[in-house]
Amino acid sequence: MWRAIRIIVLLFILATVAQAAWLARARTAEWKTSLTVAIYPINGDGSEAADAYIRRLRAESFRPIEEFIKDEATRYGVNLYQPVAVKLAPVVVSRPPAPPHGGSTPSVMVWSLNMRYWAYFRNTLTGSRPDARMFVLYFDPKQHPRLAHSIGLQKGLIGVVNAFASEEMADANNVVIVHELMHTLGATDKYDIAGNRPVFPDGYADARQDPLHPQARAEIMAGRIPVTPERSEIPEGLHQVVVGAKTAREINWTR
Repeated sequence: MWRAIRIIVLLFILATVAQAAWLARARTAEWKTSLTVAIYPINGDGSEAADAYIRRLRAESFRPIEEFIKDEATRYGVNLYQPVAVKLAPVVVSRPPAPPHGGSTPSVMVWSLNMRYWAYFRNTLTGSRPDARMFVLYFDPKQHPRLAHSIGLQKGLIGVVNAFASEEMADANNVVIVHELMHTLGATDKYDIAGNRPVFPDGYADARQDPLHPQARAEIMAGRIPVTPERSEIPEGLHQVVVGAKTAREINWTR
């Protein structure tokens, strides 16, 4: 009997999460009011370096995200004073469920449900729940020179971002956060998964440029600046990034 009760409670919680996600997604797709995005810092590797970096974080650390999205939204005719408002939440002490590596569709679906269930109980902000939640795991770059891919879930508007606990990498971290945020809003990747190269034309900031290479900026969902047909570079920050036309359509900035 207790097992049946636990299952009923779990199904109720998942139904509540699904309803809240649907309402949030419907509202954000309209772009009639500001979208609240919460950043939840997490010590990803348990290191002292990550702890120290997280303690130094302030809401101002993520202002470039607000400014970037406002500038790009305005460029596409979205007339909102502040399309995105970023809030820094208190630290989350537990880590999210690890995604399956090369898992089957059922295993990915199970992980997605577990992730949304986990996130439901990790809202460390007071007041109303944010529209989108970005759980940012910080890692000591001396111990982790390379990080696993980050993830953005449209169902639930949840992102899991792997970032470097380094002031020098703060601007690059913001690029990853925006990339995954765009995923939660419905944007798709614009790069070749096999080689991480931007796909022409949608993955180019200026597909009409002549000569085409080198590009000066990256398309946000491509994540890299095409320097030559074979080589691309990671942008230093959001000042080297734009939202392309296809991405703008996918997140409902244009028709």
